[in-house]
Amino acid sequence: MSSSATPFRPAAAAQRTAVSGGVVPGTEAAPAFTLTTPPRLHLPVLVAVPHAGRAYPQAVTARMRDAPLAQLRLEDRHVDRLGIAIARETGAALLLAHAPRALIDLNRAEDDIDWDMIEGGRPDDVVPPEHGQRSNARARSGLGLVPRRLPGSGEIWRGRLCPAELAARIEGIHRSYHAALAAELARIRAEWGAALLVDLHSMPPLRAGDGEVRAPVVVLGDRFGASCHNALVGRALAHLEARAIPASQNRPYSGGYVLDRHGAPREGVHALQIEVCRGTYLDRHLSEPGPGLAAIAAMLAGLVRELGAEAALLGGGEGLRQAAE
Repeated sequence: MSSSATPFRPAAAAQRTAVSGGVVPGTEAAPAFTLTTPPRLHLPVLVAVPHAGRAYPQAVTARMRDAPLAQLRLEDRHVDRLGIAIARETGAALLLAHAPRALIDLNRAEDDIDWDMIEGGRPDDVVPPEHGQRSNARARSGLGLVPRRLPGSGEIWRGRLCPAELAARIEGIHRSYHAALAAELARIRAEWGAALLVDLHSMPPLRAGDGEVRAPVVVLGDRFGASCHNALVGRALAHLEARAIPASQNRPYSGGYVLDRHGAPREGVHALQIEVCRGTYLDRHLSEPGPGLAAIAAMLAGLVRELGAEAALLGGGEGLRQAAE
């Protein structure tokens, strides 16, 4: 990793260390991500933002049929601003992806590829996925490792993707990001006895379901209990309910590859996906930051403090000692 190219400046930047890594192919060495950490971690928490990157190579946007629409639909628009505010207010570590989801989806497995969009198709040495396999279904729906189409909008790209370009994205973005994520979680667990990954996303406004007075504005995903201890989700839901914030668990988003890969509750590494409604912090076009951004950032910071306190409890003696200092 290199400590150069830090594309954001949190208010507390002077007190945080920023380390950039990976590379976005097709740019002048733009980093794929930046990890920032405070001099002393105040919570055993890493906040990660995988879908808000905006480092678009010019050649990539030129191949998009409708670049503004695709960017708007694929990005977790400006949720990185929420992540920066949360880290600043809580003292958590922060991992921001700068590579756009249009290039590669960090919440998909490396083999979750729609080979119909790749020049030459599936190589002979790649074993076809089994029929009905979840990753294969995602790829065929157009939202695999490299998104191909948007629901209601059709194909994203003109032409097919070169295999060498796909390989460069996997190596320069996907592998480097997940290696950094795993290393930071291991460091936090070694220090605190437990580590919590908060995988931060945003979602389109939802409709109220049967029996709901208001639609959820926060969705917590824990892979139906597989990616984190149930005490974490329970504390989060209680915290939100006490503040009259509509929330749901695993509906309609339970998490994806990030939680599957990094969540290991029995080993002291917990992973929770948080989806926040874009209508709460963006303008009415769901495009630019709106007047609610500061309030939503403060709400999420409070939630992360609660989760961090619970993670410290799960870490046992060392976590409790550090949280009390």
